[in-house]
Amino acid sequence: MHGPPWVGWLLVLLCAGAGAYCLSSVRRGTAAQRREARGEALMGLGMAAMAVPASAVAQPSWTPWAFAAVFGAAGLWALLLRHPHHAVGAAAMVYMALAMVSVPGGGPEGGGHAAHTESMERAGAMGPGGLPAFTALLLAYYAVYVVVAGVRLAPAATPDAADVGTAVPVRAAWPEVVGACRVAMGIGMFAMLLAL
Repeated sequence: MHGPPWVGWLLVLLCAGAGAYCLSSVRRGTAAQRREARGEALMGLGMAAMAVPASAVAQPSWTPWAFAAVFGAAGLWALLLRHPHHAVGAAAMVYMALAMVSVPGGGPEGGGHAAHTESMERAGAMGPGGLPAFTALLLAYYAVYVVVAGVRLAPAATPDAADVGTAVPVRAAWPEVVGACRVAMGIGMFAMLLAL
């Protein structure tokens, strides 16, 4: 990812916090809710690991391939379980991991990074910054997702004092916090795609 290191560290905190909460929720709820919590925890902790600024920790050259393998498998699993949002998130993680791959020595033609990027663009391949059209599509998806999920979290109109006796019971706090974690991770994914 490009951008100032402090943005990366903020993303690490946001995603690690959301992922850790989802991981702590794995033992609560129904089987479907536990499965959702495991998927959210993997996504949050993976996003946190991917957002660590390169200037802080020198990652091995195989790290992007490991991210691509783990989230490729997670995406296939999400498709089998019919969780389209998790599948899109895993696909976005694979996409960002592949965009992180850099060619040592500047590519086969020599001439450094610019020559390699130009040769990849001519061949229609993805360069270090990704494919602009696909990045824009993912940005649009996450923008809409965050707004829609955020609106769902907004509380319903508060009852008047006269209606207190007939008020609908308040929903359990656990699903709301999980929803807030999803919104936070959606914002984090949006920021990571912008910094790609």
